[in-house]
Amino acid sequence: MPSKTPQRARLALAIVMAIAASAPVQAQEGSAAPTEEDETTTLSSIVVTAQKREEALQDVPVAITALPQELLQDAGVRDIKDMQVLTPGLTVTSTQSEAQTVARIRGIGTVGDNAGLESSVGVVIDGVYRPRNGVGFGDLGEVERIEVLKGPQGTVFGKNTSAGVINIITRRPDYQQRVEGELTIGNYGALGIAGSYNDALGENAAFRVYAAKRERDGFTDVRTGAGPREETADGDQNFHTLRGQLLLEPTDAVDINLIADYTSREENCCVGVTVVRGATAAIIDALSPDSGVAPVARPFDRVAWSNRSTEQDLKDKGVSAEVNWIVPWFESATLTSITAQRDWQSINGLDFDFSSADVLYRNADEDESLTRFETFSQEFRLTGTSGAVDWMIGLFYSDEDLARNETYRIGAAYEPYLSTALVSLINPALGQRPDAPLFLSQVTGRPFNTAFQGFGASDRYAQNARSAALFTNNTWRVTDALDLTLGLRYTREDKELDSRYSNPNGSIGCASFFAPNGAVSPAAIGRIAAALTARGVPFAALPPAQQQAIVSNIVGYSCLPWANPLHNGRVTHQEREEKEWSGTLKAAYRWNDHVMTFVSAARGYKAGGFNLDRVQSNTGLSSGGAGILPVADTSFPGEFVDSYELGAKTTWADGNLLINATLFHQTYEDFQLNSFLGTSFVVRSIPEVVSQGVDTEILWQPMRGLIVQGGLMYADTRYGDERPGGDFIAPTGALYKLPGNQVSFAPYWSGSAAVTYEWGFGPDLIGRVNLAAKYMSDYNTGSDLDVEKMQDAYTVLNARFVIGARNKRWSVELWGQNITDEEYVQVGFDAPLQNVSPVPGNPFNSYNAFLGTPRTYGVTFRVAY
Repeated sequence: MPSKTPQRARLALAIVMAIAASAPVQAQEGSAAPTEEDETTTLSSIVVTAQKREEALQDVPVAITALPQELLQDAGVRDIKDMQVLTPGLTVTSTQSEAQTVARIRGIGTVGDNAGLESSVGVVIDGVYRPRNGVGFGDLGEVERIEVLKGPQGTVFGKNTSAGVINIITRRPDYQQRVEGELTIGNYGALGIAGSYNDALGENAAFRVYAAKRERDGFTDVRTGAGPREETADGDQNFHTLRGQLLLEPTDAVDINLIADYTSREENCCVGVTVVRGATAAIIDALSPDSGVAPVARPFDRVAWSNRSTEQDLKDKGVSAEVNWIVPWFESATLTSITAQRDWQSINGLDFDFSSADVLYRNADEDESLTRFETFSQEFRLTGTSGAVDWMIGLFYSDEDLARNETYRIGAAYEPYLSTALVSLINPALGQRPDAPLFLSQVTGRPFNTAFQGFGASDRYAQNARSAALFTNNTWRVTDALDLTLGLRYTREDKELDSRYSNPNGSIGCASFFAPNGAVSPAAIGRIAAALTARGVPFAALPPAQQQAIVSNIVGYSCLPWANPLHNGRVTHQEREEKEWSGTLKAAYRWNDHVMTFVSAARGYKAGGFNLDRVQSNTGLSSGGAGILPVADTSFPGEFVDSYELGAKTTWADGNLLINATLFHQTYEDFQLNSFLGTSFVVRSIPEVVSQGVDTEILWQPMRGLIVQGGLMYADTRYGDERPGGDFIAPTGALYKLPGNQVSFAPYWSGSAAVTYEWGFGPDLIGRVNLAAKYMSDYNTGSDLDVEKMQDAYTVLNARFVIGARNKRWSVELWGQNITDEEYVQVGFDAPLQNVSPVPGNPFNSYNAFLGTPRTYGVTFRVAY
């Protein structure tokens, strides 16, 4: 994908390093440095809860990126996607809507938008696991800190995760009365207001309320053609959040924190832009009142073509109760209970063809595009210390109901587009004939544009997933220098899926091809032969193999899943049960006050599930290739990982310089990959994926007021050499490029750097400057690794300049995100129905992309009393 010049990337990193080098001089020249009364802390005092107890960052044998509240605020982090700039090895992308957000660590994450796949990287907010990454995407509000834990973490967090955990801890109530407010104004019409109120309720209770409202215009202009879409921009922002907490401390031994939250997002997202204009574009253009797609592939003009709505409506709400009780019958033991009930839903309109021709779409309506998770979870942990052993045992249970309404509506341009595309495949010159759009009406025997148009597919999925686990994590301090940690988890997963499929308009076009026995009828073959002969193709004279290929192509593309009558009326019920062990063994040795090293081995696991989509193949089995036979068994197995790490955590400069590094090797079995094979989405279990490399981080406070945080990761993450099916065989298999190659969204190098410098001037004022940068080397953004989906190396640079009162009563902040306006692609994808061959450079194929965020800037006013 196009990118700004490599010189710009190097320049951005050079700016960060220059600020780091020059900051001490600025401190000396400032008119007033912080006073001696200011609180003095060292970096070695940073506390994390990676093992479900408060511990110093440098004492925990886990690769962690710890992000404190002020750094998150200075870097402009409001959601998990913003966190990328501060975390090497973390990639977060969105596709058809913000609900379909995927996080990856060390190149590993859940591939595909199907809600039936659980997340390889878990998101946990205040101890409550969120079912999918998209469910945890939103305004995080008042965050105390975020911990990014790398590698499998199943023995300490409620739900199994095979690649890592994003652990988010928000600010709890305290007993000090406090009012805080924020007003933000920015480009693209951005306007945001947020505020919180914290106060005591007597001596044993306190509460905190937070509310936010944010709006912004879209980043992408939209050409709507003949409509009916009216919105001429996409990627806008319009959401509000309300969060309340009540802290109860009836005794010194008990504290209870009750949380209720609600978030609503009503926006337009997401259109795709053209990055490669193939021969299909001319057909689309002919079927739209204006150019149906971009006349020239210039994606970063940020102009898209879409005649149907991409309206999205996301609602997320829930309640939770965390109880911590210092139990009287154990010495130094605490019983923790976290009970949560959550309800998340997404409704998303979609223009499937990503053009202004009316080909294929879905309405933004609950009956047509609802995805909903209703989740109850309960976790118990008993944590304590007995002599030289820090121990924990726990129980976790969740009951998750997933509902999904999946529909496809077929527009007036569908049949003429498919007709012209099919004859163009047979002979490009046929696509130029004036009767090309009539081809399918002739071979189906139906009047023009009556064979497909209407309500193509309306399917209902209802899945229940129950997960129960017993886990333990224990550290034995063998000597003052040596610690051994053993973690173990037993998990049982039970899933049931009921699916109902219907074709409301009957899909009479596809049905016309078949005889009663289900085979292609001789009459249909005769109509195909006659239509081609009339166009100068001597069908009868062609070799039988070529005749068969032509018939298969025509029938296959006419019977795509949303138009295939073989699905109509199907009702299926599927069940699966998994009982699995996972765990970890670690040894940590503290050589002296400065150096601790550790070695760890872990077995991670992520549950299997069901593909919540129409699946069809040439065999009626999920393992088959492209075909039209419905697949009844859409299950896929669990994903496993064996992870090994060798790490060092070092502390220098009286606790003001932390340098950490971890060597890692992770081997995944049955890696879950969701891919489009030309006629349907199929979940493939990749036998082996290996991620190996080194992860380094630095935290440095060279002087009062100056903090430097950075990290560099090298990760070689690639598929194994095995080819598990025909779609992995060159040159026609849709996934033939995978074996032995680098995994998508897995750059070899990724680095982050953040520099914050704060100084005083005058008796009552402070200034603060922050620069944060994220570098990614080149990588592929497509699950099939098409060369057209490559993204060049790039760097994103954020900046913030703050002037405010020393007592933090007020501040004014000038900020910019992606201030160099770096151009990069989030996800590249085949233009639907416009990509027919996996062979690189095929002139027929068109490609689209979802773009990264452009430069944004503005000013934020804060007050606190």
